[in-house]
Amino acid sequence: MISEEMIRLGKKKSIIREIFEYGKERAEVVGAENIYDFSIGNPSVPVPNIVHETIRDLLNQKNDIDLFGYTSAQGTLEIRISISNNLNARFGTCFRPENLYITCGAAAALRIIMQALTVLGDEYIFFTPYFPEYKVFVESAGGVFVESKSNPKNFQIDFEQLETIINRNTKAVCVNSPNNPSGVILSRENIVRLALLLERKSKEYGNVIYLISDEPYRELVYDEIDIPCITKYYKNTLVCYSYSKSLSLPGERIGYILVPDEVENAEEIYAAVSGAGRALGYVCAPSLIQHVIAKCTGEVSDLSAYKKNRDLLYNALTEYGYECVHPDGAFYLFVKSLDSDAIEFCKYAKKYELLLVPGDDFGCEGYVRIAYCVPMAQIKSALPYFRKLMEDYKVRNMR
Repeated sequence: MISEEMIRLGKKKSIIREIFEYGKERAEVVGAENIYDFSIGNPSVPVPNIVHETIRDLLNQKNDIDLFGYTSAQGTLEIRISISNNLNARFGTCFRPENLYITCGAAAALRIIMQALTVLGDEYIFFTPYFPEYKVFVESAGGVFVESKSNPKNFQIDFEQLETIINRNTKAVCVNSPNNPSGVILSRENIVRLALLLERKSKEYGNVIYLISDEPYRELVYDEIDIPCITKYYKNTLVCYSYSKSLSLPGERIGYILVPDEVENAEEIYAAVSGAGRALGYVCAPSLIQHVIAKCTGEVSDLSAYKKNRDLLYNALTEYGYECVHPDGAFYLFVKSLDSDAIEFCKYAKKYELLLVPGDDFGCEGYVRIAYCVPMAQIKSALPYFRKLMEDYKVRNMR
């Protein structure tokens, strides 16, 4: 016998990945310059020069055992000191190296934290729209995925609905700000209100309800909008982070879990994180990139290109008549589909080689995600086809 669930996951791949693979196949037919692939959040801005320089220096200075050999399971002390010092300098916190567990990116961080916390039947609440893989992470850990609909006008938390969903089986509420796929940033007011609600509900049920903050887009913020440090608002916050977006290193798979001392049962949770990493085979993130991050913590790619892309695409699409909540961070637009069936709309968009992702798997039917982390030239070339797409639907709706 083979696991039916794993077969299902293998056959029904991520819709994002499916469209991304379609784009590569289609490019072989019509040429990559004629494909307008907005499917995947693959950073297009260059890695900072300091990363290249650091890799060269490391190759020249360190011996192979130090550079490519196993590290401690939780990551080198050097990288954990570097990250904790950087966080403390930026946010006025008091994190220690012992609070950090280095992972193979945010996906591994999330999967590990779910495995570490979950007792069979525990519930995890996610706000729409959400990254589709969250459901896979929760359910494969034996938890229950629970959806809480956000306010459709601004994708902020709908607290009336959330109040009805939280119960004594709730293990954690999970937030992703800036959000994938909407680009929306949770307001400070919402964070404060959420913290107060979780404190009240934890006392009511006699169980800690954790807040899991998934933060791979933390540095991708525009218009000088402030991103609150959530651990300062709710003590039982666990953080998952990745350097994929901030340093344009998605293929290097490096990130971390942060378990602050203030979290109730912090030592046990950190031990469970270590145990989950062991059980899942995630022990020891790649050594070379750990050494690189230790030297480059706090550095970011030139993210200004994404703001220019956002402004160009958002202004043009809204001018054409598309509806979209204004994104203040990340590098996605979450646009209302011109068809009630977003899947059909995305299929029709392929007529113009526009590759968009339907919002159904993000928990929001009737929307599509557009990843604008692409060269600006691609956006400029695609805009006439977005206009034609709108014109087509105007004609169709008049029939």
